[in-house]
Amino acid sequence: MSAIDGVSRSDQRRALGLSTVAFTVCFAVWTIFAIIGVEIKSELGLSETQFGILVATPVLTGSLSRLMLGIWTEQYGGRLVFPLQMLLAAAATFLLTTATTYPLFLLAALGVGLAGGSFAVGVTYVSHWYPPEKQGTALGIFGAGNVGAAVTKFGAPFVMVAFGWQAVANVWAFALAAIAVIFFVFSKHDPVFEARRRSGAKATTVAAQLAPLKNLQVWRFSLYYFFVFGAFVALALWLPHYLVDVYGVDIRTAGMAAAAFSLSASLFRAYGGHLADRFGARSVMYWTFGFALLLLFMLSYPPTSYTIHAKGGDIIFSTAMSFGAFVLMIFCLGFFMSLGKAAVYKHIPVYYPDNVGSVGGLVGMIGGLGGFVLPIVFGTLLDLTGVYTTCFAFLFVLVLVALTWMHLSIRQMERRNRAGDDTLPELPEFEGMTPKTSAATLTEWNPEDKTFWEQTGRKIAKRNLWISIPALLLAFSVWMVWSVVVARLPAIGFDFTDAQLFWLAALPGLSGATLRIFYSFMVPIFGGRLWTTLSTASLLLPAMGIGYAVQNPETPYLIFLVLALLCGLGGGNFASSMANISFFFPKAEKGNALAMNAGLGNLGVSVMQFLVPLVITMGVFGALGGEPQALSDGGRLWLQNAGFVWVPFIIAATVAAYFGMNDIASAKASFADQAVIFSRFHNWIMCILYTGTFGSFIGYSAGFPLLMKTQFPEVNALSYAFLGPLVGALSRAGTGWISDRFGGGRVTFWTFVGMFVAVVGVLQFLPHGGEGGNFWAFFACFMALFFLTGVGNASTFQMIPAIMRREVPRLMPELDAGALQKQTDRESAAIIAFTSAIAAYGAFFIPKSYGTSISMTGGPDMALWGFGIFYVLCALLTFFYYTRRNAPVPC
Repeated sequence: MSAIDGVSRSDQRRALGLSTVAFTVCFAVWTIFAIIGVEIKSELGLSETQFGILVATPVLTGSLSRLMLGIWTEQYGGRLVFPLQMLLAAAATFLLTTATTYPLFLLAALGVGLAGGSFAVGVTYVSHWYPPEKQGTALGIFGAGNVGAAVTKFGAPFVMVAFGWQAVANVWAFALAAIAVIFFVFSKHDPVFEARRRSGAKATTVAAQLAPLKNLQVWRFSLYYFFVFGAFVALALWLPHYLVDVYGVDIRTAGMAAAAFSLSASLFRAYGGHLADRFGARSVMYWTFGFALLLLFMLSYPPTSYTIHAKGGDIIFSTAMSFGAFVLMIFCLGFFMSLGKAAVYKHIPVYYPDNVGSVGGLVGMIGGLGGFVLPIVFGTLLDLTGVYTTCFAFLFVLVLVALTWMHLSIRQMERRNRAGDDTLPELPEFEGMTPKTSAATLTEWNPEDKTFWEQTGRKIAKRNLWISIPALLLAFSVWMVWSVVVARLPAIGFDFTDAQLFWLAALPGLSGATLRIFYSFMVPIFGGRLWTTLSTASLLLPAMGIGYAVQNPETPYLIFLVLALLCGLGGGNFASSMANISFFFPKAEKGNALAMNAGLGNLGVSVMQFLVPLVITMGVFGALGGEPQALSDGGRLWLQNAGFVWVPFIIAATVAAYFGMNDIASAKASFADQAVIFSRFHNWIMCILYTGTFGSFIGYSAGFPLLMKTQFPEVNALSYAFLGPLVGALSRAGTGWISDRFGGGRVTFWTFVGMFVAVVGVLQFLPHGGEGGNFWAFFACFMALFFLTGVGNASTFQMIPAIMRREVPRLMPELDAGALQKQTDRESAAIIAFTSAIAAYGAFFIPKSYGTSISMTGGPDMALWGFGIFYVLCALLTFFYYTRRNAPVPC
């Protein structure tokens, strides 16, 4: 291999050799549960799903850590990061032997997973030692360290049979620690790190490292790697268990057969890098996906018996793949996956030379997550269908999607880049380091210009608004669907306590609120169109997950906790949706547009609470939707429809967002540009006030069905639950004019006064000690609460732009008129999004407060008194800062 300036071939070989050995040992540790997990499964009596989670947990840590490990390697050098990462993983592997329960094994497995993050460290470190024309081969050789999985498959069964699984963990931990020390002693700092240190230059900032991640092509690479690497890891973990169950072989035979797959999927990666250097990654990826489709189709076909009713009697025959044929098939599949792994990484250091850590880390992280997600999917599919080959059928569909997307993208880029002599650039799918401005990007956008607004702007803004509204409505529906599902779980055989049910009802609020903090800043970074598309598509995960999980009463509580957290993806969408729409409209129409987007989006809660109780009573999807669940009274319920019913609408909204929405070039901003809001005092005041209004709306929406069911068990709560969110959403959409006329601060003040009175009313009509209570009076007071939250939601959002129009000129007097307008819009959008993130925690705290109050006192009174006191505090803050005479910022 050719050397680069100042670097000898011996230095290159030293770096590559040490990195490859280190990565091999790391990979052996990372996949250790593929062997010892079988014994642990037997000792603990784990289900298929629990086993899938156990073997996948290390993959989760290894995947999620790759992005930051790649960035830290760029900043601090692989010679320091690599040994430290290995020592931490070795310590966790050694401590694995002290675990005695399933939760402790899961906790230890998270630490073991750090070994998987070594890939991002090694890619960054090795790529700095080689010129672009040789990086494909070098990274291919390094990536062949995947053979560590085969080392574990081959060696661990013999150690485990002789000395027990604890000996495997101890030996593997010692080997990893020893390699960490050897690497640190004999390796050198890479030339890029050395050059930067000698010059005194600072390392590239994290923000600059993350900048390329907004390119869609990076995410397409990630999908490719999700299969070629993620599926490799998943199958490496899954195959020993599969072979033992399907073919009845012992663990040593299963380990050796699985090692054949791991070997082919690892050793030939070096050859894949050579092919990518010579023929181009495009050709190699076509070979990978094409042959994988064929092999997976054959592997997907389950053992089947046929009966033909012939003239002379029945003719019966069966078909099944023999053990030898199966091993040959997976060996060939591993070969093409190894080529694909090298091809994906061929051009990352070429096209992103200054961002290898972040881009390579992200692609590796998504690929690694495949190794976490897919074993869980495999176990779930097996539990639901009982057919072992469903794991290969799922991979067949995944490869078909990846191949289709790749081919369409290449055809589009060929048409765009075709030269007059009909020559094409090598690998057009990797073209676009500096992408051309998309037709969907609005390079000139000035809604305050009346002529522009009337002739062009209004039509575009309204189109984006009317696509955003249904997408946000679906997000709220998925976010809050859990409140209905949880209320029906006991009826279909799930034996969860009231405390567990309230936790399930509260967790979507916790995750949704947390995600909103991050979503608040995504639109200016990625663009509203791309982010709306991705965030809407992500709703498919909880929607489909719910549909499958509720069909089996044996589904563990842990799975429901995960699904509850995934429902929070819908909650996060509100922050980015509101920030996006705020950029499209002039200040004269901004309040109404935000009220429409938020109000009709909030309507998703009511739509969900009205629609779901209907669809779960009938087989909407026929045989595709699964069998109904039997109720104790002899009735039937299709609770899976609570998730499945949203799937076609989510797909339609995702397509509409991608093809119908726009990005605004002037709205782009880094996180640092938006982070100025954290120094704005009124940002934090508005967080408190909006928590009082929207936090109450979403928290009451999440907890209302379960609260009615526990306090008035004789009432069919689901028949009335949708009315509260409906009233709150419509009042938000229809009362924005009140704030425009009387002032947002004044309306907000009286809203909080009214909410306190309504809470007192609710307390008067609750049953106490199981006696008394008046449902209809209780219900009426809650409807008043919902109505007032809607009024307050609109008035507080009307206040934010008004406050910033006064504060920004005072705080930044050096800006001219144009810059002031841009800064005001940017800060207003960021504050609107951030306050919505903080307020969304109400979806967690209100249901959880109910549960805590009931468990401590026997009723929800204590929680409701706490809410009332909080409304008094909000009213006082509004009065002091915004509505009294000589208020600091009257509005």
